[in-house]
Amino acid sequence: MITIIDYKAGNLTSVKRALDYLGIESIITPDKDAVAGAERIIFPGVGHAKTAIAVLQERGLDIALKEAFAKGTPIMGICLGSQIILSQSQEGDTNCLGLIEGNCPKFVLEDPSLKIPHMGWNVVTVTRDHYILKDVKSGDEFYFVHSFYPLPAEESAVFAHSDYEVTFPAAIGYMNLFATQFHPEKSGPIGLQMLKNFSEWDGTAC
Repeated sequence: MITIIDYKAGNLTSVKRALDYLGIESIITPDKDAVAGAERIIFPGVGHAKTAIAVLQERGLDIALKEAFAKGTPIMGICLGSQIILSQSQEGDTNCLGLIEGNCPKFVLEDPSLKIPHMGWNVVTVTRDHYILKDVKSGDEFYFVHSFYPLPAEESAVFAHSDYEVTFPAAIGYMNLFATQFHPEKSGPIGLQMLKNFSEWDGTAC
C-alpha cells in the first residue's frame, strides 16, 4: 500500500490514477498517523513552498514525514515534494523539512526565449545508479513544470541532471528517500515504470 500525502498541493489525483493504472494499491490522506505508519509514501505536489510547509505543519505532517524517514520507510518525492524535503527554499525564503541538506534556488536565465516556469518535456541524464532509475537511460525524456529546482549540498545526493540553460538536479536521494523534479506520473511508460520500481523498492540506500 502506498500512502499519498494530502497537504493541499496539486497533482495528488494524477499520481493516484497512475498507480491505479499499474494496479498498485494506494490512498490519499491528510492524516498524520496514517503517514507516520505508512508502508511506503509518495510526497507529490505542485504549488508554493511557503504555503506547503505551513499546511504540513498545521496538519502535523512535517513531524510524521520525519518519523517515517527516520524509521526507514521508502519515500518518493515529486516536483514540490523534491524541493521542500531540503533545508530551505528561495520561494518565500522558506525553511523546509531538512531531510536532505540543501536549498532550492529559482531559475535565473539569460536567454529571453526561455520562459519560467520550465514547462514541458526535457532530456534527463542519469549520473548514479538507483533502483528506481534501473530502467531509465540517459536521453530519456520526462515532463517538468517548475520555477525552482532542488540543489543538495552534497553532489552524492544527485542521481540525475537535466538542462534548461542551467544544469540542475532532476533526481535526488538519500537513504530511504528518493525524489524527482519531473513528474513520472505524466511522463508516459518510462515514468510509470519508475512508479512501479518505487512500489518494489525496499528503501535500501544506493
